[in-house]
Amino acid sequence: QVQLVESGGGSVQAGGSRRLSCVVSGYPYSIYYLAWFRQAPGKEREGVAAIWTGTGSTYYVDFVKGRFTISQGNAKNTLYLQMNSLTPEDTAMYLCAAKAGGGPWFPEYEYWGQGTQVTVSS
Repeated sequence: QVQLVESGGGSVQAGGSRRLSCVVSGYPYSIYYLAWFRQAPGKEREGVAAIWTGTGSTYYVDFVKGRFTISQGNAKNTLYLQMNSLTPEDTAMYLCAAKAGGGPWFPEYEYWGQGTQVTVSS
């Protein structure tokens, strides 16, 4: 059974930083896409950053470039999202996701975690 468990969310002031973690277990393939998405109240879920575990290639959406960094742990089953220069607009539930192939954003990711809430106050 595939499981993704996020942690590291919490409250932070604007301009601060937060590091999210996601532990992946039970995934049947050794190479796959891992990604972070976020969903704010009343808004659609949106991609934030993705990584192809085979090469370590990373992908970012424009609004986080230069502020967020996606990475894998040494054990390769842990995903991180380092978030710097946070703004209130970054307040959302952050979810990690996994899929076997395709592109970084399409098709839809197959497996999802429950999410971890990040709240940025001004």
